[in-house]
Amino acid sequence: MPTMPKQKTPRNKTIDTPVSAGAEYLARCIQVNQSLTDLSTITDKTILGDTFSVCPLLPKESVDLIIADPPYNLTKSFHTSTFAKKKTADYEAYTRQWLSLVNPLLKPDGSIYVCCDWETSLIIGRVLGDYFKIRNRITWQREKGRGAKANWKNGMEDIWFATKSDAYTFNLEAVKIRKKVVAPYRVDGKPKDWTETETGNYRDTCPSNFWDDITVPFWSMPENTAHPTQKPEKLIAKIILASSHPGDMVFDPFLGSGTTSVVAKKLHRHYLGVEAEEQYCVWAEQRLEMADSDTTIQGYSDGVFWERNTFSKQ
Repeated sequence: MPTMPKQKTPRNKTIDTPVSAGAEYLARCIQVNQSLTDLSTITDKTILGDTFSVCPLLPKESVDLIIADPPYNLTKSFHTSTFAKKKTADYEAYTRQWLSLVNPLLKPDGSIYVCCDWETSLIIGRVLGDYFKIRNRITWQREKGRGAKANWKNGMEDIWFATKSDAYTFNLEAVKIRKKVVAPYRVDGKPKDWTETETGNYRDTCPSNFWDDITVPFWSMPENTAHPTQKPEKLIAKIILASSHPGDMVFDPFLGSGTTSVVAKKLHRHYLGVEAEEQYCVWAEQRLEMADSDTTIQGYSDGVFWERNTFSKQ
């Protein structure tokens, strides 16, 4: 007898719609086969295609922010395709290839963020500076990860932040962290660098380049998909709020299941993403439809990133 598909529990919100059932979402995706002079016909779209073929066809200096999550240098299956681990020199060449293609797309005052693990970070950090001005390296705590018998468990990932020039956007106030004040300090009876409210006392602090407040999507979260390397919406929200303005164009050359586009939409930015797998395009468009009725971002509410276990649901 044929094996029946495993049924999900009602609390399991994982998006795993197969291509066979997602024709309406796939139909919303577009293909770019000729050079474009502007983005007017492809704004707020998911491009089904190979980023190495698509990027040369896009207009120069047309995007304000690039968020890139290229395959890490690991052998990893992505639905119908597999990225095979390369020699260091070959992965460096691969990185140079896609960086050289996205560099012309960024406006003179634009920014780029590149996600990587600790090993590929050694390569990307070295190569990125040949194309952009490096500003910082962010490290975020994954929480998840398999234990290792002869090594430390890998629980961190990096994000390199770079800009096209010395003129760039950074909205500090938009990404401050609201923290609970445990031992309030007063001057003349008034709060010193903190705010007193009926629901508690808090302080808005400058964000650092170490992010330990990120929750990796899991089965009961509405944003979760079956993509093997999905990035959290909160992670991308920090980047978009810091380095773009409402109405700006956010571009993701390795879109995956659509997190960058979804968060850009929720934060009133325009978006454009390229993804080679039909399955992931389906999930991206499905999530974009969901964002029409649900604009929430886990850990972010009332225009504030809340410290865990304080006033907002985390």
